[in-house]
Amino acid sequence: MYGVNLVLFGLIFGLVIIPEMLMGASYGSIPRKIVPKAEQPTAMDFSVLWDFEGYIKYSALFYGYYNNQRTIGWLKYRLPMAYFMVGVVGVYGYSLMVVIRSMARNAHEDTGDGDDENFIFSWKMFTSWDYLIGNPETADNKFASITTSFKESIVDEQESNKEENIHLRRFLRVLANVLITCCLCGSGYLIYFVVKRSQMFSKMQNIGWYERNEVEIVMSLLGMFCPPLFETIAALEDYHPRIGLKWQLGRIFALFLGNLYTFLLALMDDVKEKLAEEGVIRNMTHWTILMYHNSSAGNQSTVTPPPMHPADVHRGPCWETTVGIEFVRLTVSDILVTFVTILVGDFLRACFVRFINYCWCWDLEAGFPSYAEFDISGNVLGLVFNQGMIWMGSFYAPGLVGINVLRLLTSMYFQSWAVMSSNVPHERVFKASKSNNFYMGLLLLILFLSVLPVAYTIMSLPPSFDCGPFSGKRKMYDVIQETITYDFPPLVAKILGYLTNPGLIMTAILLMVLAIYYLNAVAAAYQHANAELKRKMLMQREDEKNKKNNKASTNPAMQDLEDLLVPCAKSMEKSKPGEGNNLESISNKTSGAAGASRNSNSYTPARGVIPDTPPYLIVTRPPTPRTGEPVSHLPRQGSYPRGPHPGIGKGKMH
Repeated sequence: MYGVNLVLFGLIFGLVIIPEMLMGASYGSIPRKIVPKAEQPTAMDFSVLWDFEGYIKYSALFYGYYNNQRTIGWLKYRLPMAYFMVGVVGVYGYSLMVVIRSMARNAHEDTGDGDDENFIFSWKMFTSWDYLIGNPETADNKFASITTSFKESIVDEQESNKEENIHLRRFLRVLANVLITCCLCGSGYLIYFVVKRSQMFSKMQNIGWYERNEVEIVMSLLGMFCPPLFETIAALEDYHPRIGLKWQLGRIFALFLGNLYTFLLALMDDVKEKLAEEGVIRNMTHWTILMYHNSSAGNQSTVTPPPMHPADVHRGPCWETTVGIEFVRLTVSDILVTFVTILVGDFLRACFVRFINYCWCWDLEAGFPSYAEFDISGNVLGLVFNQGMIWMGSFYAPGLVGINVLRLLTSMYFQSWAVMSSNVPHERVFKASKSNNFYMGLLLLILFLSVLPVAYTIMSLPPSFDCGPFSGKRKMYDVIQETITYDFPPLVAKILGYLTNPGLIMTAILLMVLAIYYLNAVAAAYQHANAELKRKMLMQREDEKNKKNNKASTNPAMQDLEDLLVPCAKSMEKSKPGEGNNLESISNKTSGAAGASRNSNSYTPARGVIPDTPPYLIVTRPPTPRTGEPVSHLPRQGSYPRGPHPGIGKGKMH
């Protein structure tokens, strides 16, 4: 926010305020740059300056100070065109570009987190730490981040296993939404009523401080007390903490936006009254000037009459400056309420809890009132709402962006001091980084809604006749046509005229809508392909896991089979002692090579050990004819023993 406002302040200050102050008409030379004579005695009073009247009203802070000359200074600087381009294209175009880029970057970073649905706690336990950290403070912050992540995962697990009465829960949620809707409608009606009363007070004389600032006070009090009321009502819904947080922020955002738009609608009624008043004052101004010159001519004097002093000229109400003053008042009142809330609600409360806790009946730190929690989401939402007011009011008060820069700079240090000395972490566990695009979405929404009132005033309402850079024109956007006509070659002006044809603009908008639809379809197809690829990878991983499990289960079965077969063969050999003697005599007659071969082929695996190659058994008995007489087991001399060992099979154990 601070960087965006700093760039906007540089654009407005460098391209609008500085050129007008250096090359424009000096103060007091024209009626719009001097305080009227009737207001000069009280123009420096504090009460007048506090209401942004007097000398502040007729300064470069507001719209009415700037002159309507097409070019100013020796540079022939086109100030009205610069004011329009900076106030509309520069402010809103740059802000839109920054918000869209931030949302795209956050979305790109979110896609790199991977699948968080499997083995959540294992991943967090073994992969969360950054081993390149070398700073103790950074290590403490990383430890706190990992702790918050674990707490959030535990809350998610508890919420997923919760059992509840669904019918009672639906009834309570409907009841909570009805109550919050009633609060929103009541706050909107209250603001509309107060704005109407302020318009009545503005026509009265000698009104008090409260009557002058009633609108700002009521809006600040609503912004202070309605969010805690919403949070109390939201306890009936019993949402998941992250979902409940988004509902709470959405309701507070609706409260702020509804209050702001109600204020604008009531202000538009005042603007229409001032436009009707301007017609009467314009005729009065022209009549006064005409009577002044006619009276000089009626005296038959050859001397040129002295010019009328600018302070004596009748002024119009200048509705643009009135709107800008209201936005500046809202911003300043919000700054004061924020600082007073921190001092009273946080600092004095922390001092009371810390020093009175020793002599109190119960533990003030653990019970009521305890220390104030630092509401990150509420503060971020307040920044978003204030930025919306800056976007709305910067066209009517160019100095409002500078006030907001000072506000952000001072509130950053002030709230940092309050956090370190008076606040404790929020009890609700949530990770703020997962809500970045949610906040940026709210910022984009309020940017779009901030453009609408400004676009309506530019396209529909006529500018004031005696103040501002667009005075004397039928509409504010006529400055673009004037610049094209006088400052561009005829060919370029003709081309630009064709480009601004409504038929061509509607065609371009239709093509943009079709392109957006196509890109959304492509993005949805990519997401579907990504989900399918992820599903296939999970299936492949499951298959590999099953193969490993099957292999681990078959190895013990093969070992048990070998343990059964080898002892059986040994027992059969021991049951035939005569065969062993015959084998011994045969071995004496065979050659050494056959004995070596026999010794090399004999292998008995140890119990519990799986052999690398299947063992081979010695075949010691040749086949004999099948007769009814018993056959000797001795082989014939000179022949190689062939055939399997009785009871073993074919000689090879698989």
